[in-house]
Amino acid sequence: MAKRRKNRGMRTVRPLTPEQLARAEDCLLHPARGSRIEAARKYGVDLKLLVEQLRLTPAERARKLELGSMALEQVRGTARRRA
Repeated sequence: MAKRRKNRGMRTVRPLTPEQLARAEDCLLHPARGSRIEAARKYGVDLKLLVEQLRLTPAERARKLELGSMALEQVRGTARRRA
């Protein structure tokens, strides 16, 4: 009989360890031939931006996303008032 997984709710998100970050940076900046990361780079994805985001803590990334969302809402509000 298969075991059922319990719904554990929210997971704690932690920053990458220095070793994890170094490995991720290496994979992104020096992708293996034929990998999906290499295909993304060839397609035009700026992998340096991904590395930049990985250097931030989860809280810093969330705050940056929140600020961007607030800026977008301001632009939408300005556009509605002008219409």
